[in-house]
Amino acid sequence: MAGGEATAAVGENPVQTQLRLVHDVIRISSAGFSGSFKKDCTDLARRISLLAYLLEEIREIKGDFGVSSSSNSYLFDLSLSLQAAKKLLFAANNFDPKNSTDGAVKKILFQFQCVTWKLEKALANLPFDQLDISEEVQEQVGLVRSQLRRATDKYGGPLNSIVLSRAISQPTEKDIDPLQQGNRAIGSLHVHNIGNIDHEVGEKVGVIPNISPVEGHSSDIVQESGRVKNSSTSSELCVSQSADTDRIVNSMNKGSEESKKCDSLVVPEDFLCPISLELMRDPVIVSTGQTYERSYIQRWIDCGNTTCPKTQQKLEKLTLTPNYVLRSIINQWCVKHNVEQPTALANGKIKKSDGSFRDVSGDMVAIEALVRKLSSRSIEERRAAVSEIRSLSKRSTDNRILIAEAGAIPILVNLLTAEDVQIQENAVTSILNLSIFDNNKGLIMLAGAIPSIVQVLRAGSMEARENAAATLFSLSLADENKIIIGASGAIPALVDLLQNGSTRGRKDAATALFNLCIYQGNKGRAVRAGIITALLKMLTDSSSGMVDEALTILSVLAGHQEAKAAIVKASIIPVLIDLLRMGLPRNKENAASILLSLCKRDKDNLACVRRLGAVIPLSELSKNGTERAKRKAISLLEHLRQSQQLF
Repeated sequence: MAGGEATAAVGENPVQTQLRLVHDVIRISSAGFSGSFKKDCTDLARRISLLAYLLEEIREIKGDFGVSSSSNSYLFDLSLSLQAAKKLLFAANNFDPKNSTDGAVKKILFQFQCVTWKLEKALANLPFDQLDISEEVQEQVGLVRSQLRRATDKYGGPLNSIVLSRAISQPTEKDIDPLQQGNRAIGSLHVHNIGNIDHEVGEKVGVIPNISPVEGHSSDIVQESGRVKNSSTSSELCVSQSADTDRIVNSMNKGSEESKKCDSLVVPEDFLCPISLELMRDPVIVSTGQTYERSYIQRWIDCGNTTCPKTQQKLEKLTLTPNYVLRSIINQWCVKHNVEQPTALANGKIKKSDGSFRDVSGDMVAIEALVRKLSSRSIEERRAAVSEIRSLSKRSTDNRILIAEAGAIPILVNLLTAEDVQIQENAVTSILNLSIFDNNKGLIMLAGAIPSIVQVLRAGSMEARENAAATLFSLSLADENKIIIGASGAIPALVDLLQNGSTRGRKDAATALFNLCIYQGNKGRAVRAGIITALLKMLTDSSSGMVDEALTILSVLAGHQEAKAAIVKASIIPVLIDLLRMGLPRNKENAASILLSLCKRDKDNLACVRRLGAVIPLSELSKNGTERAKRKAISLLEHLRQSQQLF
């Protein structure tokens, strides 16, 4: 495959991708390192090789395709780090100091600092409880993390402040060209491109991990009164299983042709994010004047850092200002070098799934005329145009491609702030429908839609709020967007809808919150927004019909320390034990999983669970529950037994 490590192999799941990258590093190191960075390369490769035990244990426990979507998110971060490490080892080992400047040497050292920091953070965020990792392997990972932290400190010492700034500003030498573009190893989960998620027909698009969809298959769309949802297995979002409810599948991580092209190009230095070493798509400026990719600098800030990664200067403000000029220049460069993901539209024709082409030039002319009317001075004409765009966008993938190509997305984003309720409702629903097509997600984000969608979520009509929540879910299927949406203020608005919305609105909010909370940095935001109180109400109100949703969100939050404390304080443990006794099989499974997360390394919670009589239902579940429920129950019973022996 061109681009080597840039994309996941067909049919390859996240764990397989990690193991492949680790084994690639082991093969590189087995040949031996030489040159100025021999020790740096040897140390980094040795630490990475130790991760093989972790990944092999995950594969052994979960199977080749048994890793949940929540775990996928963390493994995605690890993929980026391992991929960057592999590129760095190759570049550093082939670095020629005789033909390089002093700045280039310092640049390599700074990249070692970035890679070691990224690896340590990725390992810190792995959900060990959800993955059932043994204590021995956890201890080994802890050792690797401590070594990476020390290495990061070592690189950070001599390379901070002005010296580091000067080093980074130097041009990259030819010898390290392979390092200039780090592409993603695993694609995001996406809503499939077929069908419509407009409320008018009430279709539900779901995502079930690890099942490959068939392009154009009729089961991709379900006609029912529901919304965009994740499916319910382990920590995935649960949805009702009524007779007329089908589940729509799509979890294949897809590689991008873009990565292949970028690997063969020399990307200009100023186009690369200093943190990720990747081509920037949404560059933003921090208070020190440096530019970063939004998702990476936001993640840096979310980790509690208040300094500029590049200059080490204190960030006086944490505001991120879009760098529109640089973004425009990067876009022009991408168009010139064909780096952008290939559009499905070319020369007035759309490529069909069978490889043939369909002429849509006539349709394009009509849609362009309709898009022009979106900016009409006449409110009646604007109202009619956006209504027609909504109708067209729900009918087919072809229409979604054509509408976006006609430049409708930025105009629709502007209409989100319209005072006319009907225009606002149709605009947000049009964006929702357009977001089904993967390429449109990026266009919507680049149009700066998130702040306006959040405003609709806070103050729009109930229908507009429902559609805004569903839009945030659809956009958050791209992992980098989880970070941006979480930092936008969307989570408190979603929690409010979860508490006070219509039935459909609460389900939309639950779906979006579940997906956003897969990212570690959003869990604390959700807790501070009051999500635990809302979830308790959902668990105890039998008429809400949202016990499944509440449990699956709790299962994602339970490993987070702040969420854990809030769950205990809200007295949710007795409710979970009641569900162990009387809940449906999937409720018992999730309840056991949550209790296990709450009780690990917490003697007070263990004592509470024992005192409330959980041993009997756990024993029953260990014999008659689902396979996952049995594992969780047996593990929790063992923790209870060990804690009792201590007293």
